[in-house]
Amino acid sequence: MNSYKDLDIYKIALDLFYQVHPATLLLPKYELYELGSQLRRSSDSVVSNIIEGYGRKRYKADFIRFLVFSHSSCLETKGHLEKIHNLYEGLIPDNLKFINDYDILGAKIFNFIKYVEENWKT
Repeated sequence: MNSYKDLDIYKIALDLFYQVHPATLLLPKYELYELGSQLRRSSDSVVSNIIEGYGRKRYKADFIRFLVFSHSSCLETKGHLEKIHNLYEGLIPDNLKFINDYDILGAKIFNFIKYVEENWKT
């Protein structure tokens, strides 16, 4: 592994970010800067924390800490998507797929955290 770009969790998180970001623009105008903004920021945070954590990979505890932040942002993103589903059902066609995809990503991040905890050599 030569870069954070080699991590599957990074690739999946970035792909989901690129899918979710434009979908938030389908929300009503009054939600663009409320729930839409929160969703955009949390989905970006999943990716950004993976990158920043990898940048600190020399320090195992820092790497894990940022992966935990990424996992937390993943859960936050899923929560925002669930709110949108309940408030605006059908408005975002792929919303249930996004919820499922973030659930899968969260499990992958969690498993990677366990891997780093048990196997990471600094």
